[in-house]
Amino acid sequence: MSQPLTLGTAGHIDHGKTELVRALTGRWTDRLPEERERGISIELGYAPLALPGGRRLSVVDVPGHERFVRTMVAGASGVDLFLLCVAADDGVMPQTLEHVAVLRQLEVVAGVVAITKADLADPSLAAAEVTELVPGAECVPVCAPRGEGLAELLAALERAAEAARSRRVGDGPARLHVDRSFTLRGIGTVVTGTLWSGSFAAGERARLLPSDREVRIRSVQVHDEAVDRAEAGQRVALNLSGIGWREVERGDVVCGPDGSLAATWLVDASVMLEDGRRPLRRGARVQVHHGTREAPARVARLDGDELHPGEPALVQLRLETPLVPSRGDRLVLRQIAPPDTIGGGEVLDPHPRKHGARPEVAARLRAIQAGVEPGAEPARREETPPSPKPAAPDLDAPALRLAELLEADGPTPRADGDLAEAAGLSPAEAGARLGALERAGRAVRVGRNLHYAPDVLEELSKHVVALCERDGAVTLAGLRDDLGTSRRYAQALLEHLDAEKVTIRRGDEHVLRRRH
Repeated sequence: MSQPLTLGTAGHIDHGKTELVRALTGRWTDRLPEERERGISIELGYAPLALPGGRRLSVVDVPGHERFVRTMVAGASGVDLFLLCVAADDGVMPQTLEHVAVLRQLEVVAGVVAITKADLADPSLAAAEVTELVPGAECVPVCAPRGEGLAELLAALERAAEAARSRRVGDGPARLHVDRSFTLRGIGTVVTGTLWSGSFAAGERARLLPSDREVRIRSVQVHDEAVDRAEAGQRVALNLSGIGWREVERGDVVCGPDGSLAATWLVDASVMLEDGRRPLRRGARVQVHHGTREAPARVARLDGDELHPGEPALVQLRLETPLVPSRGDRLVLRQIAPPDTIGGGEVLDPHPRKHGARPEVAARLRAIQAGVEPGAEPARREETPPSPKPAAPDLDAPALRLAELLEADGPTPRADGDLAEAAGLSPAEAGARLGALERAGRAVRVGRNLHYAPDVLEELSKHVVALCERDGAVTLAGLRDDLGTSRRYAQALLEHLDAEKVTIRRGDEHVLRRRH
């Protein structure tokens, strides 16, 4: 049985997200009269999407206006793959960039780009522009009102869904982050959201956080159909008794009655600012987005002073309103004024004490980040059979040509644009093939516009690990000189190993994570 997956739209206002969802699903997700009068989405919209192979996705349609980015983040927090809409006559616009930044911070990496309004302008121009922004994602020109390109888009979504993995945890504590609360005559309070972990069944007791109210689940629905039990990863509607619908807000969390989850006013996290953002001083005030909830907070760095773009940092977030996080959850950081997405990170300790920047605190958090509980021996991996991999997609001649070029380039591959030119492909055509090569295990994306052959990258990674084991650390300049390559390649390799959690950056040095 296929994993339940949630597909989230993204893109600038008036780039055709809602119209495309209606063309694909038959449902108009703008429910409010104001949305239909103004012709823009204001709240989150929902629809089920049946793919050609029979798989069913839950679609979350988000607003594209800059005033509603907060709502977009709430919707994106529960998605597993994206449908980015870029209009052929506009190309990449400000909210395209911010929505992609949100997806990046939430680590939503699988998805498809729809070049909408393909009847109004040459779609290849917008496709070439967006390929630099989300390399590896397939680009499909569409015209929703005419139904053009929809079959190709559905096929691309099916390929992306096969490659995607649900971020939900089936055996964790039951928790649903509420994105909507309303009442139905004769039924009562209904809340909806994506079930992040665990399961809920009719008749069970539950708790509502952060208010810590006890409720009872009368009935459960998935895609408007009654079910005995809802599982992690599904979009769920719960009919609750013991509470009025006005007493439940977007951002509240319905969880199991066992008390394993609790609201918190302090969070220890590893965060990183987006490239090009201004450094954050200690004590800076930001907006923290988690699940469908947001909270202003002060940032206290625990391993230095300022936060700098592209530099991982350990921080304590001192919240002004409570959140309900678990270890490993993703966070998005936004600037309060003027509002803008500036970074994000991962929850390391959801219930810390208030503390300052002490060495033992930073050491404990690095141990947690490395997957080693402080004071405990590293867990031994059990020898288990590898999980079956999805079937590799069929690779056409242009894709195989790209794979040959990557293998021939070895440790100094060409940038994606140069690779496309060498293969006689447009950037959009090359981007689609590189995505297919990634899914087939024939290419690995390292940086935004650079790919390596997997065997070459594995050897380079082993070499960096050996250098770290020998010298204790490696620097960008040192690796550049050791490999006899350019700064560009050394930096891309080190950033990739940091992202893969093989190494971690400490100032100018990169050290092995397992030692810290």
